[in-house]
Amino acid sequence: MEMADSAKEKKQIFILSGQSNMAGRGGVSHKKWDGLLPPQCLPHPSIHRFSAHSHWEEAREPLHADIDTSKTCGVGPGMAFARALLHSDPTVGSVGLVPCAVGGTPIREWEPGTHLYTNMVRRAEECVRESRGEIRAVLWYQGESDTLSRHDAQCYKANMEKLIRHVRDHLRSPSLPFIQVALASGDTHFIDMVREAQLGINLPNVVCVDAKGLPLNEDNLHLTTEAQVELGNMLADAYLKNFTA
Repeated sequence: MEMADSAKEKKQIFILSGQSNMAGRGGVSHKKWDGLLPPQCLPHPSIHRFSAHSHWEEAREPLHADIDTSKTCGVGPGMAFARALLHSDPTVGSVGLVPCAVGGTPIREWEPGTHLYTNMVRRAEECVRESRGEIRAVLWYQGESDTLSRHDAQCYKANMEKLIRHVRDHLRSPSLPFIQVALASGDTHFIDMVREAQLGINLPNVVCVDAKGLPLNEDNLHLTTEAQVELGNMLADAYLKNFTA
């Protein structure tokens, strides 16, 4: 459902980016989504989504259905995050979610000049123009694809820090908060190396929540629906604790 009268209202905007666990595979099995939604993921009149066609609409799961189009999307952390934010701080008002995540993408595919990076920055700029809103943070969950080789794992920290700096420069927001997720899954050979990089990034206004131990689907890679709800709550707690007065 497109938003008519409220399309230009001011929103608190959050960019959702990274790979499949941000795009959401909760409830997905054998390339089908079960369609089951816990209360924390139901639509809410104050939560909106920036579609692939660059307009605001009522947010509904799967949030990434028209963004991560090559795979089946299910429940991600976005709706639970937004609902937790509204519940904890009613003054937030209207929350705008901007899905940008694409499954199976190593961090080198998010370097400046790549399609994914360019599309993310473009959508971030467009969503502000379409709402008079303000981007409050980037929520980033990515890195499983970088656990497949020692070289990629070793380069992860430098590549992530470069990404943060470039996004802030392009959006002219030098202190834009980044909340990244430390991996819950990945290739066992180099996952610890990537997790160490994620947990060790020491840049201003960058915090990390740790997904380790959250329940996984039968594929042992993607978070379950229940885990995505918990992650959404963790992301909201991190935002409220670190980036609100």
